[in-house]
Amino acid sequence: MLSYVIRRALLTIPVVAIVAAIVFAMLYFTPGDPALVIAGDQATPAQIERIRVALHLDQPPYVRFFAWIGQFLQGDLGVSVFTGQPVTYMIAQRLEPTLSLVVLAVLISVGVGVPAGVIAAWRQGGTFDKVFVTASTFSFSVPVFITAYGLAYIFATTLGWLPVQGFSPIEDGVGEFISRLIMPAIAISMIYATLIANVTRSSMLDVLGQDYIRTAITKGVPRSQVLFRHALKNAAIPVITVVGNGIGVLIGGTVIIETIFAIPGIGRLTVDAIMHRDYPVIQGVVLLSSIAYVLLNLIVDLTYVVFDPRVRY
Repeated sequence: MLSYVIRRALLTIPVVAIVAAIVFAMLYFTPGDPALVIAGDQATPAQIERIRVALHLDQPPYVRFFAWIGQFLQGDLGVSVFTGQPVTYMIAQRLEPTLSLVVLAVLISVGVGVPAGVIAAWRQGGTFDKVFVTASTFSFSVPVFITAYGLAYIFATTLGWLPVQGFSPIEDGVGEFISRLIMPAIAISMIYATLIANVTRSSMLDVLGQDYIRTAITKGVPRSQVLFRHALKNAAIPVITVVGNGIGVLIGGTVIIETIFAIPGIGRLTVDAIMHRDYPVIQGVVLLSSIAYVLLNLIVDLTYVVFDPRVRY
């Protein structure tokens, strides 16, 4: 197991290096002069030259790349062209809202999706299963922004139960923290929860048809124990995979949700950086998000052996 962990960790290094190269190239494959794009059409030659120097565009590409990597290894992602602040500082400021939103969305998705999938598999062909299939189709068909606006209209505008915009740190009160995140978290987790539920149902149907499950039922083992201790544990590998990979999708979905609900997170920072052509910020966000996704996949791989002792490395 330890040797596998070491091998998998080492394999992430070239992946991260390739990602870094692609992210770095984003700036220089942009049509036209990046400095001119950032400065705007009305900029003077002196202003354009200052931006070129600030972005090290006056140096060869390979020199800029290795200098950028060296800075990254020291925790330096450069300086924002628009605000003049360090990129790492700007990302750190926006990290709490995004992490809070993603964690709450994952908890809702897993807490709803897994039990729903288990019950639908156990009641295959029954009323709950039919309602589940219909609701799943509907959930997949509705875009995230439609769900977000619908929730905001019902619970914020019409009923006035929840605030529609903003973010409150957890240290300012758990109630205010949850009230401002619950609608965005539900909106972003709808499709994710449906995906988890469908994968859980499909995997559980395969397991429930096994002989040892029928034997446990015949022996009078409690139904809850059969479903959640025996069947779900052996059906967990596909569920773990979709949960782990789905977190990356959630992180990408925060761009839309944070814009709709005015949450000052990483997604909103990305939108603002794109609007201002702030390439150092865009590069920093994309690079760190990619590294986070690679690490999540590593964690998912290492989790397999915990839920399924048959997996050996």
